[in-house]
Amino acid sequence: MIAPTGKVYLIGAGPGDPGLITVKGLECVQKADVVIYDYLANERLLEHRRPDSELIYVGKQGGRHTLPQDEINRLIVGKAKEGKIVARLKGGDPFIFGRGGEEAEECVDNAIPYEVVPGVTAATAVPTYAGIPLTHRDHTASVAFVTGHEDPTKPESKLHWRELATGIGTLVFFMGMKNIRNIVGNLIANGRDPETPAAAIQWGTRTDQRVVTGTLKDIEARVREAKLGPPAIIVVGDVVKLRDRLNWFESKPLFGKRIIVTRSRDQASVFAEMLINAGATPVEFPSIDVVPPSSWAELDAAIDALESYQWVIFTSANAVRFFFSRLRELGKDIRSLSANKLCVVGPKTAEALETYSLKADLVPADFKAEGVLEALGGLSVKGLRFLIPRAKQAREIIPEKLRERGALVTVATAYENVRPATDVERVKKLFQERRIASVTFTSSSTVNNFVEMMGKSEYKSLMNGVAVACIGPVTAKTAEEYGMKIDVMPKEYTIPALVEALVGYFNNKS
Repeated sequence: MIAPTGKVYLIGAGPGDPGLITVKGLECVQKADVVIYDYLANERLLEHRRPDSELIYVGKQGGRHTLPQDEINRLIVGKAKEGKIVARLKGGDPFIFGRGGEEAEECVDNAIPYEVVPGVTAATAVPTYAGIPLTHRDHTASVAFVTGHEDPTKPESKLHWRELATGIGTLVFFMGMKNIRNIVGNLIANGRDPETPAAAIQWGTRTDQRVVTGTLKDIEARVREAKLGPPAIIVVGDVVKLRDRLNWFESKPLFGKRIIVTRSRDQASVFAEMLINAGATPVEFPSIDVVPPSSWAELDAAIDALESYQWVIFTSANAVRFFFSRLRELGKDIRSLSANKLCVVGPKTAEALETYSLKADLVPADFKAEGVLEALGGLSVKGLRFLIPRAKQAREIIPEKLRERGALVTVATAYENVRPATDVERVKKLFQERRIASVTFTSSSTVNNFVEMMGKSEYKSLMNGVAVACIGPVTAKTAEEYGMKIDVMPKEYTIPALVEALVGYFNNKS
């Protein structure tokens, strides 16, 4: 029996901002059996792959190759011959200095079906994010994309320097940082005015983008002084002068700020996306992980007796998620809650409940435990039965106060917060190098575990000069118990409000 042949998708992932991948490119990643990705493809895109897909890194960085191109070609073909759908994820556009043509030829030579999914090329996106339009009716009507990777020791260049220097308005050089002296020298020697504006853009379209501007005569010295390195794009032409007016990306309120996100990994992505949209560089450092409980006994018993409870109180979106997952596993559905009134803490918990087509009967105005008690203050709870599915370790204020008022309260463990395995040394190094602007805490558990992970003898010195942002007063109180000064706390205890408060804090500091 002949094994089925798979298919290869050569996908342009864009230059860095994960939002620049095309819809088709993302669809190909989502259905692939194997994802083969480059150094310049943003790793956040890998979050969209199938959980069971194979992931292979073949990046090339500063001349160091994980795999030579010939071996990459063989890898792509080999996986396709196994009958697999292969997503070859490449930075920028596969056919613009991406060696996609070579990989496509390899597919043709081996009779492998393939498609090329164009990507947003760094040649256009990177200058755009630096506020430099490549064409402009008042400055130029022509643009050329040029490799900057030629070996300067070669006896002859494949580039027509005279034509490039004098015949093209805007020049965009790829991979030219190591050869910037050679590029500048050839342009000036072949007739380009030494006063021509020039820019070098490192990590373009990312929130750690860095830009150095000057002229042909001094751009090399400025780049060296700024210690700019690859990956970078070099732009030469009068359009560079427009950067001062059109620098939209770096004008974002949190641009360049590295902000630690301590939320659990499965909850961090939305928060991180909001920070990115504000221009920040989120550093995901989950200090908690949300996992199923070691035993379902408490929750199972509560679910079996649901009809005996008058109220069910959900204190977090995680509580909602784990409760309904277990409800389904026990062969039940939302009809089991027909006799219960539902209370939630905070709008996000209410939203989580609504995904199951259930509307909360009570959403306190104050998004914490005290708010629940205040909202229930007008009700006679004596003799009423309350079920609270929650984390194994949580504040006891709601069950204690309800019991004091005569209620019968069952607390059932629906999930546990544990400390995850993570790269602590990498984050410590960022603190030591004073590259962190803020640490965000979204629960007392994130504070406790962060201190344990950083080290009780080290965390204070590491956090010197770093803004502490807490989602609400309960979290803030825990942080203060460790001697932290709270710099940021929103009036509304939600993630969007926390991001807004961070923006306000750094705006006031600037």
